[in-house]
This record gives sequence, structure tokens and C-alpha cells, in this order.
Amino acid sequence: MKPASLGRAGLLVALVAGLSLAFANRDQFSQEALQAWLVSAGWWAPVLFVAIYAAGTVLFLPGSVLTLAAGALFGILPGALYSLAGATLGAVLAFLVARHLAGAWVVQKTGGRLKQLIEGVEAEGWRFVAFVRLVPLFPFNVVNYALGLTRIPLAAYALASAVCMLPGAVAYAWLGHAGRAALAGDANAIRTACWRWPWPRR
Repeated sequence: MKPASLGRAGLLVALVAGLSLAFANRDQFSQEALQAWLVSAGWWAPVLFVAIYAAGTVLFLPGSVLTLAAGALFGILPGALYSLAGATLGAVLAFLVARHLAGAWVVQKTGGRLKQLIEGVEAEGWRFVAFVRLVPLFPFNVVNYALGLTRIPLAAYALASAVCMLPGAVAYAWLGHAGRAALAGDANAIRTACWRWPWPRR
């Protein structure tokens, strides 16, 4: 077997193993568990959160839950920025995985209407990426892999994703922070805590 084929096979095995592990332990993935991991990480908590978010994106874990948790644990603006960094990194990784595993095969095998559809997406480029990021009808994790099967440039994909995911990241982080503040009985904290907690709260 050629080295390239071995690399794709290894990547596929690793992806399937990761997806299986994530699905098997899905019930254990909660805001409480995430908070415990982040508090124990100290100053490395933002880096750990971004890494968890990126891995979760590749493994089809719900990003909205992570962004809500970020708002509750870090505050609105830090939580939104950390979530955006993790979501963008995860989206790029999923995009590259799909492109490396099946991009060439898709180019060779597609025809008819499917080929026309892919060519139409590629012609729109970053505009199509912006559209699917701004319209919440498209499942985020699936779109990352699907776009990796096109020939949209990586740089355009990453930049359009980051810019167009920012409003949603802020909104979900605000909701996460608002929910925590409401549970704590401190409604005023919603208006004053944009930068108050750059590290996870206990």
C-alpha cells in the first residue's frame, strides 16, 4: 500500500475511533465536567477550552452547548472569543480531514447534477461559506466535512467561517452568561460582566 493510502487509512481509523469514543461517552460531557477540567487547568484553561472545542467539532459534539458553557464560565466576550477560536480551528480540521480522505475521490467520481451542485458551491466560494454560517438551518459539523469535499480555498473558508460565526458566538455566550447570572440571582451581572471573568469561574 502506498504511503498516502496508509496515511488516509490511519486517519480514517483514528476518526472512526474518536467518533465512537465521543458517542459512547456523550452523557458524561456536561458543563459541570467541563468546568472541573478548566478550573484544574488554571492559566491554561482558555487553551484547554479551545482544544476541547476543536476536538468536539471534529467529533460531532454540539458546539452550541460548548459556547453556552463558555459564556457561563468565562464571561460574555472572553467566552465568545474562546468559542470562536475553537469553532474555527475545529471547522478547519474537519475540512482538512474530509479533503484529505475523500476530496480527490469526489472530484473523480462525481457527475451529473451532483457535479453541477459542487461546481456551483465552488463558484460561490467564500460567499457560500458565509451563507451557511449565517443561516442556522445547516448543521455546523456536517457542513464542515461537506465543504472539505469541494475545492473552496482553505484560507477563504477559514476567514469566512470565523467572521460569520462571530455573531452567533457572542449571542450564545451571552445566553450562557445570562443563564448563570439568573440562576445566581444576579440580573445586573449580565450588563456588567463582559470582561470580568477571563478564567473559568468556580
